[in-house]
Amino acid sequence: MKLRTRVCKKDSIKNSEAPEEDSRKATNYPLSCVDWSSNEDIYFVSDDHQIFKWSDVSRDSVEVAKLPDDFVPTDLHWLLLGGRSSGGGKGSDTLLICSNDGRFVILNKSARVERSISAHGAAISSGRWSPDGAGLLTAGEDGVIKIWSRSGMLRSTVVQNEEAIHCARWAPNSTSIVFCQGGHISIKPLAANSKLIRWRAHDGLVLSLSWSTQSNVIASGGEDFRFKIWDEQGANLFTSAAEEYAITSVAFNPEKDYLLVGTFNLLKLCHSSGWSYNSARFPTPSVGSFFSLSWSADGTQVACGTSTGQLIVAYAIEQQLISRNLKATSKSRKSIALKDIATGTQDVLDFPQRVVNFALGYGHLVVATTHQVHIYNEKYINTPIIIDGRNDTRVIEVGKKYFMILDASSIWVYTYTGRLHLNPRYPGSQAQIPLLTWRSLSLGLDVLAIRDNSDTTLLHLFDLIPGASRQYDPHSLRAKQQLAEIAACRSGTAEDQFVAFIDANRELFVSETRNLSGERTDEIYKIGTQLTAILWASETNILVGVHDSCYSIWYCPGEGAADPTIIALTTVTLDTAEFGKHITLESFEDAVVTFRCAGALLPVNVNIYCEVLHRALLEGQWQQALKICRMGQHASLWATLAAVATRKHQLQISEEAYAAALQIDKVSYLQHLKTLTPSSAEQMAENSLMLGRMLEAETILLHGKKIEQAVGLSLRMHNWRRALEIAQKYKTEEPDLMPRVLQERIKYLKALQREEWDPLYLPHVVKKEADSPSE
Repeated sequence: MKLRTRVCKKDSIKNSEAPEEDSRKATNYPLSCVDWSSNEDIYFVSDDHQIFKWSDVSRDSVEVAKLPDDFVPTDLHWLLLGGRSSGGGKGSDTLLICSNDGRFVILNKSARVERSISAHGAAISSGRWSPDGAGLLTAGEDGVIKIWSRSGMLRSTVVQNEEAIHCARWAPNSTSIVFCQGGHISIKPLAANSKLIRWRAHDGLVLSLSWSTQSNVIASGGEDFRFKIWDEQGANLFTSAAEEYAITSVAFNPEKDYLLVGTFNLLKLCHSSGWSYNSARFPTPSVGSFFSLSWSADGTQVACGTSTGQLIVAYAIEQQLISRNLKATSKSRKSIALKDIATGTQDVLDFPQRVVNFALGYGHLVVATTHQVHIYNEKYINTPIIIDGRNDTRVIEVGKKYFMILDASSIWVYTYTGRLHLNPRYPGSQAQIPLLTWRSLSLGLDVLAIRDNSDTTLLHLFDLIPGASRQYDPHSLRAKQQLAEIAACRSGTAEDQFVAFIDANRELFVSETRNLSGERTDEIYKIGTQLTAILWASETNILVGVHDSCYSIWYCPGEGAADPTIIALTTVTLDTAEFGKHITLESFEDAVVTFRCAGALLPVNVNIYCEVLHRALLEGQWQQALKICRMGQHASLWATLAAVATRKHQLQISEEAYAAALQIDKVSYLQHLKTLTPSSAEQMAENSLMLGRMLEAETILLHGKKIEQAVGLSLRMHNWRRALEIAQKYKTEEPDLMPRVLQERIKYLKALQREEWDPLYLPHVVKKEADSPSE
């Protein structure tokens, strides 16, 4: 990927009445205030007190307003409530400009001053609207950070000390503020009684900060010629090599995992983990240091202000996506080259509008321009299907049957014929759309998983199977901790759909989206620890995950999740010391996992026997599956076959597989299962129990009206409370159950030599004593 730059000549900005010399002098003011008001228009202002608007359409600048002569601007930021594609649209867009005498002004869309407020006793170094648009912060060289309402009323003073603050930024969720003083960086959470986190970051002054919306990490640039990346606790994740000059500006892309770094005569495009894609140098003419970097809302362009007063617009080209035999490469802002690696043929696709986003997979290329979505099939590349009216496409995710789009207004699921399949809604979804990222969404084979942004422990699961009433009625799954990353499986059958997620403690959990009877279950199983990223295979239910210094492959994470023995047998962990640090997952297609490390792609093969086994099981070819296991002769193969066969009630095959995997206890249990009536509720429940799915086993028995057996199951599992609940619920139908449960409880207490302590059972003990005749 490369960074292409264009210098927007400020020489065209001059007053025709002013003398030639004065206008030339005016172009030399440093340009430290730059921001996008829409995806096409840039507002900028320097020490000449004039506010200019540069248009990407006309490639020219016009003067919008003039500031007072005693107002020297230091920072500028747009609040756009109506969406940036339309340049706002609601008339409520407001511009914040700060000055070096401690004042800030709020202007409306027509550049009329709404409020002018004297906020600080020294120059304001940073003025920023909060990501949720509820207020703004100002940070000054007097060492004070204040938070104001949107109308300019003071809410609170959150930081107050003597040392000057050079830069301050909001956290993506608007709950914290990061700022720098001297060589230190501090994070101040806004919650009551929360402690300030402060650490030494650079050897010299810290000059710039940026907090990533996508990966929730912080970048800093300093006078020690380095830029560094930190997590939200202040742990250093990356330190760059020393550049030739001080790092004057850093800015994360709002929609992609890119970081732009500016120094003297140099722009560097990096990945958010630190490694560099490309550098753009400006040897002649000299543009000086980059003081200000501002990405457009769709993440496709960046505006840069320099110390010599130049306005520079840059954008990334040669972005590559590879899927099997297809490779898509962006050649310019309006063209993509699609190459078939197998045959060597290449097609260049030209678009009438700027390409905002594109995704490749499952034989389809989906390209989003500013107002349209184009769907290409690899077999019919010359006849795309075009969907109109999709503005600001932020995320595209392709699946086997459908593809998903997240834009400025909603989430949309389409078929590859261009038909709208689902527009999912859940409580508070419209307010959360601007805050959703690709990490919050996952498109599976027949399920769409969305993490709730207001309650990050909540996961909404939407059915994609046609005919279901699902648009406003998702199934919600609640985890114990906040969810960091989610992934829905991309293959399997309608009954075998699973969702995996990593929580805030970096632990990996798996849950099924529905069980064999078509009902939802809320059983969540932990199958791994210390995970940083996960990815499902494109054609099978195999999961790969990355740890700090190794990676793991789960060959049976779904069916075997409830049984720790199966998970242990079907999990392979391999060292990544030779790969290096900061590994990310690029793709997992067929039997090849592709890792990316420092820009290099590293393909690794998984066990091909397991891949073929999963495909055979998917088609129900049990004898073929047995042959594969006998040929491969590996414990993970037999354990995978055993778990899937048990779940599908193939007891004979399950018994052979468990025997080959040396699970003797399960073999004897299966022999007991064979004595029960085939396909009866009891046998199916015992089958589920063997896989560790107790809730599923109980549900099967209760649905089959086997109340006595359901109580017996709870008693066997020593789930005393549940046994009593079932007995009480069905006491009119089965009056003998209550005495049985109480009698078993008494036996249990006698064996422990203890008195009753459970508050649920205590009333029954008291009642029994009252009913017994006195001596």
